[in-house]
Amino acid sequence: MTPRQLADALPDAVLAFRGYNYVNLGRSRELLMHPAYGPTVERHLAEMSQAAAGILGRPVDLIPRVLGNVEASIDAYGDAVALIVAMEFAQLDLLQKHFGVDYRGAQFSFGYSLGEIAALAAGGVITPADSLRVPLSLADDCVALADDVTLGVVFTRALELPLDDVRRVCLEVNAEGRGVIGVSSHLAPNSVLLMGQRDTLERFLERVQGIVPERIYVRKNEHRWPPLHTPIMWERNIANRAARAMHTLPIKFDGPVPNVLSLVTGHFSYSGTTARDLLHRWVDHPQRLWDAIYATLANGIPAVIHIGPGPNIIPATFKRLKDNVVAQLADSLSLRALSAAAKRTWLARLLPERAALLRAPYVEHVILEDWLLDHAPA
Repeated sequence: MTPRQLADALPDAVLAFRGYNYVNLGRSRELLMHPAYGPTVERHLAEMSQAAAGILGRPVDLIPRVLGNVEASIDAYGDAVALIVAMEFAQLDLLQKHFGVDYRGAQFSFGYSLGEIAALAAGGVITPADSLRVPLSLADDCVALADDVTLGVVFTRALELPLDDVRRVCLEVNAEGRGVIGVSSHLAPNSVLLMGQRDTLERFLERVQGIVPERIYVRKNEHRWPPLHTPIMWERNIANRAARAMHTLPIKFDGPVPNVLSLVTGHFSYSGTTARDLLHRWVDHPQRLWDAIYATLANGIPAVIHIGPGPNIIPATFKRLKDNVVAQLADSLSLRALSAAAKRTWLARLLPERAALLRAPYVEHVILEDWLLDHAPA
């Protein structure tokens, strides 16, 4: 996609902001070292370093970390959060400064986990520096709680995973009093992310196999993760402490521009009067990623622009859906015909609701850091 094509596509496109991962640098060093981009990137890194240091009460310098390509472990979780936000805004700044593309003209935006707060800041509800206040005020507790937490992708090969049963089994395990487990994200109709303390994931799997008719699979992740978006965050009164801090968070009493689809609610729920409440719920409510994926397809969005260093879970979810749809279409002439019809917006409204999923192969995905480097000034 050329700069002109990107500018033309923006009014119908969606911005997707990435969240925390165990790797977070992406191609940040290349952007920082580029002669044309470097000063802008350095300024954003310096500003977020200063903001993070003020919140964390310790020195933070993101520039040497990026220059050395040194990933922040979970013990430096606060540094990783500041880095992600700094690079998201650096990328948007570069897009406007060098190519004249104003991201605020996008159809709407959404973000996974930390990305939702960045999307709010990009929408003008809070400043980029203030966007760090909520996640960084939780950072030390998140690191401490991660010590005995395991993340697992729970999925079934059937059509859908019965979420009510999953939630009920989590509550039954929690009631045993030997650790807490909860849904952190709804990834797709057949998969969720669970985070559980100690051996709760194993006990969940034992219980759920006898309740759900389809076989349930769990793929554990070897890395330590902050247990955001789960009831584990109730420990140490983290959610309520965050809510108290938000009383003094400067928030504009206007909705974001572009509008933000919240993964807390799965809807366009943000306004000047709802932002504090939603940010409170953001701490311990599961991320409704599938709702954002489906809303993108149902609204006929032709392109998604992925913001941040090395975006991962959102493009991976879209790709997995695309691959599944393509495989299904290869086996069905009738589905191929329906897919062609789904590209016609007027006709799509007359088709069954799930027909929107057939648009997945036709959505163009732009990884902004790759695009910026591919089109960098000489």
